[in-house]
Amino acid sequence: MLDFVRNNTKLLMGLLFLLIIPSFVLFGIDGYNRSSAGANKVATVDGKSITQVDWDNAHRLVVDRLSAKDPNADLKLLDSAEVRYSTLEQLVRERVQAAAAARDHLTIPDAVLAQALARDPAIATMRKKDGSIDVDAYRQFAAQQGLTPAQLEARVRADLSARQVLRGVINSVLASNTQADLALGKLTEQREIQVFDFSATAYARKLNPTDADLKTFYEANKNRFQAPEEADVQYIVLDLEHVKKSVTVNEQDLKTYYEQNAQTLGTPEKRRISHILLAAAKDAPQTERDAAKARAQTLLAQLRGAPDTFAQVAQKESQDDPSASSGGDLGLFGKGDKGLDPVILDAAFALGKTGDISDVVESEFGYHIIQLTQLQSAQVPPYETLKTQLEDTLRTQQAQRKFSELADEFKNGVYEVPDTLQTTADKLGLKIESAQGVGRTPTAGASGPLANARFLAALFEPNAIEKKNNTDAIEIAPSVLAAGRISQHKPAQPRPFEEVQMEVAAAYLAEKGAEAARKEGEAKLAAWKAQPDLASSGGGDGTPPPATITVSRSEEPRKQPPELIEAVMRVDSTKLPQFVGVSLGQSGYAIAKVSKVLESTPKTEEEISQQRLQYEQLWAMAEAQAYTEWLKKRFNAQILVPKPANLAVLRQ
Repeated sequence: MLDFVRNNTKLLMGLLFLLIIPSFVLFGIDGYNRSSAGANKVATVDGKSITQVDWDNAHRLVVDRLSAKDPNADLKLLDSAEVRYSTLEQLVRERVQAAAAARDHLTIPDAVLAQALARDPAIATMRKKDGSIDVDAYRQFAAQQGLTPAQLEARVRADLSARQVLRGVINSVLASNTQADLALGKLTEQREIQVFDFSATAYARKLNPTDADLKTFYEANKNRFQAPEEADVQYIVLDLEHVKKSVTVNEQDLKTYYEQNAQTLGTPEKRRISHILLAAAKDAPQTERDAAKARAQTLLAQLRGAPDTFAQVAQKESQDDPSASSGGDLGLFGKGDKGLDPVILDAAFALGKTGDISDVVESEFGYHIIQLTQLQSAQVPPYETLKTQLEDTLRTQQAQRKFSELADEFKNGVYEVPDTLQTTADKLGLKIESAQGVGRTPTAGASGPLANARFLAALFEPNAIEKKNNTDAIEIAPSVLAAGRISQHKPAQPRPFEEVQMEVAAAYLAEKGAEAARKEGEAKLAAWKAQPDLASSGGGDGTPPPATITVSRSEEPRKQPPELIEAVMRVDSTKLPQFVGVSLGQSGYAIAKVSKVLESTPKTEEEISQQRLQYEQLWAMAEAQAYTEWLKKRFNAQILVPKPANLAVLRQ
């Protein structure tokens, strides 16, 4: 169990993240099934297909969420093949969980659905000042995903149902203290070691390859020295700014909008409020509450006759300590502002003029007498002052509605006339852009469609390369569609030896240096295991032995490679000292002499309790992962596209 947790920590933490924070909030698990019949199938779950369109939509939503959370996130990294494949894996897990939820007839009550929607940041931005949802914004938000509000809510419900599938597994985990202490003891155990480094760079300096050596290496590794595949391309872009240029807003619409929204366009009315509180908690005895109310009524009668004494009475009688010393002053508030009991605000905004005093008002804290001490009327700028701003707002709103119509024309146009972009460009008034030397991945300084990995992937699909057909319309950003085609394609091909000789030499030295370091390290390891005393003099070559350092699985690795730390911690502690060696790939080789195990630092009861809790959480994640893997087999989940070669490196 310890090895599983340690070796899969990042995977398990990722799973926990997905259990806690919805990865496809508002779009659900069951929702990525709107695609054309001819779309490419990339995975299957329970006999149902996941298409390329499903995958693209899911990944776009992941990128959008992460970009919103971190505006400085590297979009090129988020759109890499490795991250996209991880999205597909997650989409498969989501579909598997949805299938299990359907099998078990798991349902979500309306109240739980409402809470999930209320918690989502995207929905929160649509709230008006009174706390209600802007229905038009909500409808538009759903429409951007090709959904009605009802369909969107159905997806959230499906997503929540699927999450119940793992909740039972997680909540059923019970890890004993003995298990936790044993596993965490191994995790925090410290060992003293000496590290003998066989650096590939040092061995490479000793090499002196001939031209013949380099040519032989080049011939065996030509694919490493290729001129990259590239293409000359054309593309068109439909975005909101283009649509806005075609929208005209008339004067009457502007004036109507101004009149209907005048109160929200300027500074709203604010009122300065003072109060006197006679405290009486809701759960206080009735006699106590009656006494507080009676005292409030007496003070009110007194103040009616002498309203100018309100501040003095508040200082003497109010039981609200923070405001009493300032004569009961609560400050300036607008209607609906947070931070003040709505009962008090309602009473204050019911008063007619400065100096007016309210009747006795009851709140959860007791009984209040409220005085309006200052009134700042709403300030609405003149129409002419706001005209330019209003025109842009209305133009944007109308452009957003028109964009949906033009987007359909854009998509249909590039599909129905596949051998040219000119027809669609002429119809929609778009400019055809061109670029030379475009590759499959975004380059530094690229912008627009050429900086979007999904757009480039569509450009280099076999159909687009061989037939020079248009790509589908690709959404490269919210309300931004692009389509392109290849006008000329240059496949990757080996560069001449004379052109890449320096690169060949560098690659040769790196590879042969690492190979020599590994051979020397393996030879030394065998010799030192046979004669341990040889290592005490630095390996017998006159160099001093390396310093002793302390390492463990849980602490700072002292700049040692993880694979070396792992090998060190796996050595049988009952047979020390011991030597262990590991290959470090292109970096060379390392040997560690493991001398002894150090006594663990005593921990407080609080630290032990916290560690046990963490262990139980890790165990729960492991159980959830194992159950999900079983579900994938149960529902015959299969990913049909190749796994990127660098995916394992990314996860390390």
